[in-house]
Amino acid sequence: MEKISILGFLFVILCLITRDLACKSETLEGNCLKADREALLDFKNGLKDSSNNRLSSWIGGNCCQWEGIGCENNTGVVISINLHNPYYLEEAYENWSSMNLSGEIRPSLIELKSLRSLDLSGNSFENIPIPKFFGSLKNLQYLNLSNCGFRGAIPPTLGNLSNLQFLDLSSIESQLFVKDLEWMTNLVSLRHLKLNYVNLSMVGSHWMEVFNKLSFLTELHLQHCGLSSSISSLNSINFTSLSVISISGNSFRSKFPIWLLNLSSLVYIDVSFNQLYGQISPGLGELPNLQHLDLSWNKNLTGSFSEFLEEIKNCSSEGPLPELGYLDLSSNQLVGRLPEQLSQLEKLTYLDLSHNKLQGPIPASFGTFKNLNEMRLGWNELNGSLPVSFGQLSELVVLEVYGNRLTGILSEEHFSKLSKLKTLLMDGNSGLVLNVCSTWVPPFQIADLIMASCNLGPSFPTWLRSQKEVSYLYLSNASISGSIPKWFWNMSFHLQTIILYDNQLQGQLPNSLKFPSGDAVIDFSSNLFEGPIPFSIKGVSSLDLSHNKFSGPIPLSRGESMLDLNYLSLSENQITGTIPDSIGHITSLRVIDFSGNNLTGSIPSTINNCFSLIVLDLGNNNLSGTIPDSIGHITSLQVIDFSRNNLTGSIPYTIGNCSSLIILDLGNNNLSGMIPKSLGQLQWLESLHLNDNKLSGELLSSFQNLSRLELLDLSYNQLSGKVPSWIGTAFINLVILNLRSNVFFGRLPFQLSNLSSLHVLDLAQNNLMGEIPVTLFELKAMVPEYNKNIYPLYDHVSNSCMKNDWW
Repeated sequence: MEKISILGFLFVILCLITRDLACKSETLEGNCLKADREALLDFKNGLKDSSNNRLSSWIGGNCCQWEGIGCENNTGVVISINLHNPYYLEEAYENWSSMNLSGEIRPSLIELKSLRSLDLSGNSFENIPIPKFFGSLKNLQYLNLSNCGFRGAIPPTLGNLSNLQFLDLSSIESQLFVKDLEWMTNLVSLRHLKLNYVNLSMVGSHWMEVFNKLSFLTELHLQHCGLSSSISSLNSINFTSLSVISISGNSFRSKFPIWLLNLSSLVYIDVSFNQLYGQISPGLGELPNLQHLDLSWNKNLTGSFSEFLEEIKNCSSEGPLPELGYLDLSSNQLVGRLPEQLSQLEKLTYLDLSHNKLQGPIPASFGTFKNLNEMRLGWNELNGSLPVSFGQLSELVVLEVYGNRLTGILSEEHFSKLSKLKTLLMDGNSGLVLNVCSTWVPPFQIADLIMASCNLGPSFPTWLRSQKEVSYLYLSNASISGSIPKWFWNMSFHLQTIILYDNQLQGQLPNSLKFPSGDAVIDFSSNLFEGPIPFSIKGVSSLDLSHNKFSGPIPLSRGESMLDLNYLSLSENQITGTIPDSIGHITSLRVIDFSGNNLTGSIPSTINNCFSLIVLDLGNNNLSGTIPDSIGHITSLQVIDFSRNNLTGSIPYTIGNCSSLIILDLGNNNLSGMIPKSLGQLQWLESLHLNDNKLSGELLSSFQNLSRLELLDLSYNQLSGKVPSWIGTAFINLVILNLRSNVFFGRLPFQLSNLSSLHVLDLAQNNLMGEIPVTLFELKAMVPEYNKNIYPLYDHVSNSCMKNDWW
């Protein structure tokens, strides 16, 4: 009996072993559980792989070898899925969007019982909500759904993920929102929370109390979430391990939250781009671990900068802010002087104090920073000279001191060790004079150089010849004269912007200007250049040669010249010839300004091909012929100026199709006929000049739609009829009304007294009669002396009216 029992026991054990082996044989393929593999295949079938490549490895039996799948070594269970788009927004990979996964996310993921990590970031699950069943993945520790295109409410079921330590639902183009944050209090293991650009505007004012309940939280990212009102004051702090708080780009209207100063663990604080006000607390200097502090663009944070760092005065090597590497307090209301002690922040790599009201000189000690990469001090009220010690900032990449009151000489010593300098912005300091040897070769290769209004002359800076990486060159009003040397044009390979306006440069430009960047900006205006305009200009998007002495024709008849332009200004030169028909080939043009030249011929009808035009200024030339009807095809036009030419014929009816027009100036021509009714369609029009023509007929009632009109000049025409009473009710914004020298008759309508903004009213040299309405003298904006001496209301020779002492 005992022997049978032993045999039975052994049989049972053998069966169990056999069954276990059979089970493993049935459910394992390689190291992959069959159930997990089937769940993943079903998940794959719901996805759309636009590249046909990202899921190409998802074949065969061993799912642990599929791309993006991680398995536990001992058991073979799937523990991680990482299908993030590795090329998301990667500039080096232009077709990053073609690597997106899209489609549906199937609930078969629930079958992955051991799943701990899920990363679908950077894909395009557009127009679908975050699946509620994600809340059933109870072993998840890491969930990254950032920039996935999800929309709608974030499901509160995510609150079931009590093991979750990392949650990122951020999205630059987020259409996600949360109405109630209470479910987040169940995320008791959460350490890292990122909800950037998620709409939290409906969560109420106690959102910080919710996050404070997450005792293990170390990072809180809530940038651009639509939060407003104030940042709650916490009576007790529960998330004592918080090291990162980033809540920039909201609309907080409160003082800086003082309770943050009790978190000695803080490493990173970013409360920029809000509406904080009041003094910056000096207590920030007592945070021993702080590495990053950004309070920029609050605009109303005040206080003395020296007080902010008052703790540094007598500090030891381990004094306040010993770890600070990034400090940005720009665009606020800081006053006082720059403290010498700031240089004791030895680990500082980034310093931005621009756009404040700081005064006094820049301390010489600022030249002792050992690790500083960027120093931005622009737009303050700093004076004195730039310390020579700046030449010792060997790690400096960016130096900005623009928009101050700096004076003095800049020598080679100021730049002696700046071998890493790439950006130098010193414009707006008219007292700065660069005095270097003509053979000086700077230790740096600059990329962005802005020294406008500094004195760099008298001759063109020869040291630029050594600079091979310049992309942005801004040297306007820099007291430079003479011609541009030939070697300068060899720098054009990298140049994207050349601003040299308001100097005394002279001579001729080369016959050909080519810029490989394809969108270069060139501004040589207000100089003394002469000769022909270069016949070949390629790779330029904006060209301003105005206010020079260029002569000859517009070089548009030579193939593909200027085809990349969107801005072209040749005004106030001595250009002759006609406007070429080929102007219509430059379809990208948004601004054409040929005013103030000696152009002849007619306005080419091909100009309507420039369908993106916003400004068309051909004024003050010798153009003749009629205004082409095709002008009405350019509906984007906001400014038309054909004034001071010899144009004839009537105003084309099609001009009423230019529905975006703000300024229309056809004055000083020989236009005739009636003012077309279609002008009444120009509802955005603010300034209308039709003066000094031969226009006739009455003012049509359709003009009443021009409710935004501020200036109306119809003087010196042959317009007749009565002055319409509706002028006083339709043109409530009108500042100047000039109807001088026409054939208007009858009494002056009393409704003109409704024009409360009117400064100038000129009705002289008409056939008006009767008394001046008394109410006109009550217009507060009218300037009697100006009207009396310049634009008299009535000329007693031409009109018949009662004399008034005002005139």
